[in-house]
Amino acid sequence: MTERDPAAGRGARPSRSAAERHQPEDPEARARELCLRLLAARPRTRAELRRALVRKAVDEEVAERVLSRFDEVGLIDDAAFAETWVRSRHTYQGLGRRALTAELRRRGIADDVVAAAVSEVDPEAEEERARELVRRRLGSVRGRDQATAVRRLVGMLARRGYGEGLALRVVRDELRRAGEETDLLDEL
Repeated sequence: MTERDPAAGRGARPSRSAAERHQPEDPEARARELCLRLLAARPRTRAELRRALVRKAVDEEVAERVLSRFDEVGLIDDAAFAETWVRSRHTYQGLGRRALTAELRRRGIADDVVAAAVSEVDPEAEEERARELVRRRLGSVRGRDQATAVRRLVGMLARRGYGEGLALRVVRDELRRAGEETDLLDEL
């Protein structure tokens, strides 16, 4: 948007806004600048950057050239992004393999890259993380009837991407360890 410079007087040409003055005229330079600005904030996938460029009305061919160049020089690496994402979200958010797979797919990462990254989560480590989550949550279900406690604990694990079999087994074991009734789970 242009503004009139009040000091320039009547009939003067409108001045360009600060954003327009700093906006590169070259579409490729503009696309590079957008990508670099986004990557400076946090790592991004190629698909995330492509969506951002589309939102900013960057031509598809220009976007593809810029993204390919960023791939070549290592500024975009979906495999490294996926590995880091899986490690972080599994460790700090307690997400299971299903949830991690869904998140990476939503971010536009290829299925083979997703599978490789998620396979890094060791089944024993996944089970141990599920146990930690249940132990942390046990205090909030003490005194509740068995069905409610089981439903809440299994539901919490399911929402975090743990499979039904694993969730039921972990909840049963941890309730037993805590001295709670497990006869509902023993029937399953």
